[in-house]
Amino acid sequence: MATKINKTDAEWQKELTPEQYRITRQAGTEPAFTGKYNKTKDPGAYACVCCGEPLFSSETKFDSGTGWPSFFKPISEGAVEEESDRSYGMVRTEARCANCNAHLGHVFEDGPAPTGLRYCMNSASLELKPNEIKK
Repeated sequence: MATKINKTDAEWQKELTPEQYRITRQAGTEPAFTGKYNKTKDPGAYACVCCGEPLFSSETKFDSGTGWPSFFKPISEGAVEEESDRSYGMVRTEARCANCNAHLGHVFEDGPAPTGLRYCMNSASLELKPNEIKK
């Protein structure tokens, strides 16, 4: 694996909007049903807004009804890292970009076949790149 991207908070703040910074660098969450990709059906690859690394394919996106864009698997093995999140008095699995450690959202075990997983992502952590579908 390539060297992970490591920038200071000041560098990230210069490159990202305040909402993107709050979500990706401070593990925030956008309100349900407000993100620009919640209902998007356009084809392409969803990349990390911080580093541009492809994370999810539109071919694995589904409407979970939760108010956040949801995917049943990452675009490739190793693109997304998972770690335990014990914030807010609950235990969840946090999803982070493996390339730059950006907070993306959380993973739940109530998704569709074939994985049974739901990667519930923040739109502000993603950038849709049309015509870049990878399997």
